[in-house]
Amino acid sequence: MRGSALSSTTPAPRARRRRPVGEVVLGVETHRDAHVAAVLSLTGAVLAIDEFPATAAGYRDLLKWARKSGTVGRAGVEGTGSYGASLSRYLLAQGRGRVRREPDGPGRSSSAR
Repeated sequence: MRGSALSSTTPAPRARRRRPVGEVVLGVETHRDAHVAAVLSLTGAVLAIDEFPATAAGYRDLLKWARKSGTVGRAGVEGTGSYGASLSRYLLAQGRGRVRREPDGPGRSSSAR
């Protein structure tokens, strides 16, 4: 009976690739070894979230992944003075001319001294 129970189950549905929705916003929380990225619609809906290595190859994969959801017009990167510095430079070099630099560290604001 065990075999029959397994044979009657249907395989898990494959993940559908979303169609690009036009312009999207990329947000990245940076860490030493990996960055967590989210792609949002212009209305704020979360379209996708994934994690990428904090390496040059990881930056390329992150941007390629984000572009599958739409045209990345803006990006927000946390920790641009530390773990996010290289990613910020990469995004700017790739034509993401509007990269918002988030303050470094917990509880800091852009105006904090």
